[in-house]
Amino acid sequence: MELHDVWFVLIAVLWIGYFFLEGFDFGVGVLTKLLARNRTERRVLINTIGPVWDGNEVWLLTAAGATFAAFPEWYATLFSGFYLPLLLILVCLIVRGVAFEYRHKRDEERWQTNWEHAIFWTSLLPALLWGVAFGNIVRGVKIDAQKEYVGSLFDLLNPYAILGGLVTLTLFTFHGAVFTALKTVGDIRLRARGLALKLGLLTAALAIGFLIWTQVSRGDGKSLIAMIVAVVALVGAIGAITAGREGWSFALSGVTIVAAVAMLFLTLFPNVMPSSLNEEWNLTVTNASSSPYTLKIMTWCAGIATPLVLLYQGWTYWVFRKRIGTHHIVDAH
Repeated sequence: MELHDVWFVLIAVLWIGYFFLEGFDFGVGVLTKLLARNRTERRVLINTIGPVWDGNEVWLLTAAGATFAAFPEWYATLFSGFYLPLLLILVCLIVRGVAFEYRHKRDEERWQTNWEHAIFWTSLLPALLWGVAFGNIVRGVKIDAQKEYVGSLFDLLNPYAILGGLVTLTLFTFHGAVFTALKTVGDIRLRARGLALKLGLLTAALAIGFLIWTQVSRGDGKSLIAMIVAVVALVGAIGAITAGREGWSFALSGVTIVAAVAMLFLTLFPNVMPSSLNEEWNLTVTNASSSPYTLKIMTWCAGIATPLVLLYQGWTYWVFRKRIGTHHIVDAH
């Protein structure tokens, strides 16, 4: 296996890790409006992801940085062609981080309500837009012979990509509801279970259609295996949350995300960004990659730093593993 193939796999792993981890905290952000009944319950939801949300975003920074260094042509075409959607995602992530930190700085109801609205919308929009973006990457976009995107914003708003956005939105919200049930106690835990079941059924209806569409249009034997794993894991996650087994449900919803994203990358390889105009203009792991020397240096750096990052993040989750409830929230007044 060549180094550019290795780095395609590593970038896929980074995106899988990002969607697995950031997926549930996007979902929790959406649930601040769908599940929480009052400000205290919203504080409970925010506190479940408070110690980890910023660490989860490191996976996005690493994935983007690795793409820039390993596949500069892919990075340039992607970020120029998807400029407005990616800019909107970036603004949402910035505002979202500010909202988490500023919400509790003042006791005024209007101040806190405005930041709670910000948390909801800046969680919902990226969860939707990431699916739209990856749907377009897999489907193929208008790339010319100079490896430049020549389409418009409206070309990205096609049925396949929009369905992909709805899948990531519902899947992440389901993942977040299961995480909420796993991390809370009392009435909010029971309501999270009930909402997770409804979200799971909606997610299954959308996701199965999207995965079948992907398999029929671009899949092969390997992607078929990944699709089957994703569907079976999603059904298992729904069954587990129905039985009150939050831990199993969270693990299986995570497997669903892992298998589904892996399927998308399997349908791409050896392309990194197909051209819908001419297959000869596809960006591939070969024509979009950096020099072998650059990839070699990156491999050594990743081999040293990655285990340390994983150990630190795993330790963080272990330290903050206990459940919380409304009785843990001290009245600010």
